[in-house]
Parts: sequence; C-alpha cells; structure tokens
Amino acid sequence: MALLPDSAPLATKLRNTLVQYHSIPDSEWRLAKKTKDATVWRKPSEEFSGYLYKAQGVVEDVTNRIVDHIRPGPYRLDWDSLMTSMDIMETFEENCCVMRYTTAGQLWNIIAPREFVDFSYTTSYEDGLLTCGISLDYGEVRPNFVRGFNHPCGWFCVPLKDYPSHSLLTGYIQTELRGMLPQSAVDTAMSSTLANFYSDLKKALKT
Repeated sequence: MALLPDSAPLATKLRNTLVQYHSIPDSEWRLAKKTKDATVWRKPSEEFSGYLYKAQGVVEDVTNRIVDHIRPGPYRLDWDSLMTSMDIMETFEENCCVMRYTTAGQLWNIIAPREFVDFSYTTSYEDGLLTCGISLDYGEVRPNFVRGFNHPCGWFCVPLKDYPSHSLLTGYIQTELRGMLPQSAVDTAMSSTLANFYSDLKKALKT
C-alpha cells in the first residue's frame, strides 16, 4: 500500500494544473453534448489515452453553497445519483482530505461499479472557489469493485458579475475507468454524466 503524499505540495501542483486547464483556448475544445443546464466539451487528455472533459453552466445560487454540495461532505451523497458511498479516510489542514467513494454501474451495467480514492482540495479562486482532486494509489481495493483513477479534475465556481446570486460553474474531468471497456461506451457515459450532474445539482440546491 502506498504512503500518503505530503499534502501541501500536492495541493499546490493540483491547483496549478487546474488553472492551466482553465486557460486552454476555446478553439482546442470540441462540443460533446449540450443541454438546457450545461454544455460539455472535450479534447484529448495529456495524462492518459482518453479525453479531458470541460463542462459549464450557470447555477442559481451563491458560490459557497454550490461548492459545499460538490466537495467531500454530507451533501454530496444526498443528491449525486452516481455516487453510492463516500468515506473520508484522512483529513489534512486547509480544506484537504483523502476520500474513498464508489459509483453505481452505468449504461445497463456495461460499466460496472467503480471505486476511487481521491485527494481533495478546496481553495479560493478569483472571487469564488476551486475544489479539485486527483486519485491516489492508496488503501486496499474492495471486492466487487474495479479501482478507477481520476487524473487532475476540478470545479471552478465564481459569482456572475451582474448577478452575484448566480454562479458560473466550470468543471474539468478526466476519469480513467479502467477494466475492459469499449472507449465509445466510456465517452457516451462521460458526456451524459456531466450534463446530469448539473441538473441533479440544481434540483438539490432548490430543496
């Protein structure tokens, strides 16, 4: 079992990587899916053989409350239909933790349930917040689950200048599901999952 990394340099590196993704020019992205709640783009990942996805939509709520629903904590399990369990394994200072969570099967169980162990970090960004994460090779893999791997991922949430009670939520996700899977099935699932994430989040914030 690998040891936990030092949290401070990992958090800094993770934040810098996400800020770099956030500055990728629009011309490099290709539209993957558009719904009333969100738009999803993708481009080839530089971390692995799949895609880096970008999702964006306006959410009617203040930044802090939105991020509280996304980052590790009691809210997330209540509304995220993909997440089936979540445990905080270790807590560091300054909004850092290591969490283990499991996801439901997708696409009529072509994609079986997955388990992830992620380092998570939440920090300020411009007038809003960034909550980001990366998977760690840590902890025993539980039976009945394939261990997936999240390359640097994160969510930027900033208030709209003219409507501070609304926030622009932009996510960058690159998940290596691992196991024997057709890449086309993974790509279909990712675009739909990200679009659904926004509609589920919006419903949760209204309750």
